[in-house]
Amino acid sequence: MDGANQTQVTEFIFLGFSRVLQGQAFLFLAFLAIYLITLLGNCLILTLIVLDPQLHSPMYFFLGHLSFLDMSYSSVTVPKILTNFVRQQETISYRACMAQMFFLMTCAGTECALLTVMAFDRYAAICKPLHYTRIMSKKVCVPLVTACWLWGILDSAIHTFLATDVSFCYKKVSSNEPDEL
Repeated sequence: MDGANQTQVTEFIFLGFSRVLQGQAFLFLAFLAIYLITLLGNCLILTLIVLDPQLHSPMYFFLGHLSFLDMSYSSVTVPKILTNFVRQQETISYRACMAQMFFLMTCAGTECALLTVMAFDRYAAICKPLHYTRIMSKKVCVPLVTACWLWGILDSAIHTFLATDVSFCYKKVSSNEPDEL
């Protein structure tokens, strides 16, 4: 099929919360509160891990990265949702959508790899307690976390690149039309 006769999609229309006219202020405040609590809680975890020398162990090193990932997850999507509530804008540009997808999938891929590494850490602590400090030394933990981040970025880059080659329907939905898929 030749793609020369297709229109280039420049933006996507959100059909979720933007259609709910009553309760926009409540939804905005609810999302803002959850977002701020998420950021505050994860910042508190990171601060405690950095400041308390007793928490300078592999488990808390990984937990700190997991907290950072949780903040990143939220920061990739929630600000756009909040902006849409305030501006009552239903769209996201194609480039912004691809960027948001890249960063969200980076966090997802990194989190999956990091949870696997954390499971190995707990396995080593429980099943090999006498060898744990040798197995999970700083020389091992830093490359493992680096590999998790590189995996997330590579996985996301591949998926985002493949998504840019997908052709999208170009149907502009007006406010008066019923939602159709």
